[in-house]
Parts: sequence; structure tokens; C-alpha cells
Amino acid sequence: MHFEGVVKKMTSEYSSVVNYFIEFENSFIHLNQFLEKSFTIECIGTQCLSCSSSSDIFKHGFCKKCFFNSPRAGLWNLYPEKSQAHLNIEDRDLDYEKKIQLQPHIVYLSNTGSIKVGVTKKTQIPTRWIDQGAHEAIEILETPNRFLAGCAEVALKKHVNHRTNPNNMLKNQRENINLHSFKDHVKTYIPSNLIQYFSEKNKVYSFEFPVLKYPKNPKQIYLREKGSNFSGKLYGVKGQYLIFDNNQVLQFRNHEGYIFKISISA
Repeated sequence: MHFEGVVKKMTSEYSSVVNYFIEFENSFIHLNQFLEKSFTIECIGTQCLSCSSSSDIFKHGFCKKCFFNSPRAGLWNLYPEKSQAHLNIEDRDLDYEKKIQLQPHIVYLSNTGSIKVGVTKKTQIPTRWIDQGAHEAIEILETPNRFLAGCAEVALKKHVNHRTNPNNMLKNQRENINLHSFKDHVKTYIPSNLIQYFSEKNKVYSFEFPVLKYPKNPKQIYLREKGSNFSGKLYGVKGQYLIFDNNQVLQFRNHEGYIFKISISA
């Protein structure tokens, strides 16, 4: 079987075991069905996710021009506290920024091997945690916009880690921490002007990933040069990683904007 298309982040479906899909323009791959199958992946070109040009990919799937001009690549995407649409101040495209920033956001705790704090749009629950490879997560606050969620995160990350350790996540190393207790603990660090947004929802989301064998010492695969290729047997999918034999892993989302040709055989 052969598939070809521009790489975007894998999509997922929350179920007893997470379902993963690679979606191309005219086809898709349900990865759960192809565990223990042999994959050959080749980079055959580039296509910017914004302007669709074949220019070199600069960052996050964008060519250099779009990275510095597209609202989809604005700094507030990475740093929610820099959002300004609530003040009617434009960064790159105020209509777009209002659409994204002026909607409910969730500040959360997730366990990706260790506890971290983060921010996501409410509509991205639970997808955001699946993308991180978290095995558990809980909501802390629900705010009416991105800016307020970002302010809460800034306060909390003085006391709680805000980054995922990909090696620990891929090796399935876990800190056994009670998220209910930890949520109560971090409540004391929420600024007084934001405590009104503290969430009384105490559901702990749990995730099982389609992985047959975790790598003991993950080795990253990079396919960012035209003609570069890789072959291996798929052992699992977790976060945005494809896990292959011989401890090799491919961070799929980090290849957004590249065109892949994928062949699968028994």
C-alpha cells in the first residue's frame, strides 16, 4: 500500500485505546491497523501549510515568509499571555486572533511521565493531552479567553514544570501522583484575580496508547531533506510519535509541511 501527502499533525480519536490517523488530501492511514507492519517513509518535497508554496520549511510547517507573517504562527500561539485580542489590539490579523483567543480556554495538569501545567482551547480537550502522550490529565481553570489562561499558566509554572520530557514519555516512565491532590495543592498558587475561574470539575482523563513495545533508548529519525528515507517495523504510536523497531522514533508533527511518501507492507 502506498500513500502520499503533506504532513500535518496526526489526528486521533479518544477511545479505550487511542486511535491514530495520518490524513493526507486524498487518503488516510488508520495506524492502529498497521502495528507490526513494515513502513518505508521518504521525504519527496515541501509545501508550506499557509501559502502552499514549495519553499523550504522554516518552522512549524511554515516557510520563512509565512512564519513571520501568518497569524497562525504569531507568538501568542506559544505564549498565551501575549494575547491581545481582548484589548482589540492586532498582532497580525485581528479577526483571526479574536476567533482563536476570545473563546474558553483550559489550564490543566497532565502527567506525561512527570506532572506539567499547560493551556489549550476548551475545544481541544482531550486531544491536546493525547498529542502530548499524557496518560492522565485534569482541568484546573476554565477562562473566557486565552490571555487569562496564559496569565494563570505563568503563575503556576513558577512551581510546576511546563514541558514534556519526550524520552521519559516514550519510555513510558511514570510518576505516580494523585492529580486530585496535586490540583488542590497548586490552587494556592493561582493569583487572586484568577481564582474565580478555578474549575470544580474533577474528572481525571486516562489514556491508553496503541503501543506493543516501548523504546528503551529512543533514537530520533529526521526526514527533512528531499530523498531522505527510513524503513522500519511500526511498534506503536504515542503523542505525536511513531515508534519503530530498534528504538527508533519519528516525531510526526515536527515534519509538518514536508511531503511524505509512505509504503506499508506485511
